[in-house]
Amino acid sequence: MSEISLAMKSPSLLAAAALLLLAACNSQSKPEVVDTNPDPMANALANSGPIEMPPAIKADKTLRCKDNSLVYVTFFEGDKMAIVRTVKGGTPTQLKAEKAGDPYVADGGWKLTGTPESVTLTQPGKAALACKA
Repeated sequence: MSEISLAMKSPSLLAAAALLLLAACNSQSKPEVVDTNPDPMANALANSGPIEMPPAIKADKTLRCKDNSLVYVTFFEGDKMAIVRTVKGGTPTQLKAEKAGDPYVADGGWKLTGTPESVTLTQPGKAALACKA
């Protein structure tokens, strides 16, 4: 009974003893890091080259052409890429330019020249169309 009464009389002594025991458990200066789930692509990512982000959208325009049709063109920063749709929500065709100022082209005979305000579009098997925003 004297042990119980001693613990009740000095709870701070009991708390100090508990803290001393806990402090003795962590004797390492650095925390141990255990990797139980290693990244399977760590080596591939470490050895990969720099990543080039896609360009930001410069302008997204709906243009009316001389034959009264509409084309939907998205121009990108850097003036080296544009996406053309001939139907709203239709299949996109990506056109690229070698350098800024060159015509945008794609396989099959696609060609686009101009600015977001006024373009000339050539589609496969069709004559060139002038279109304005």
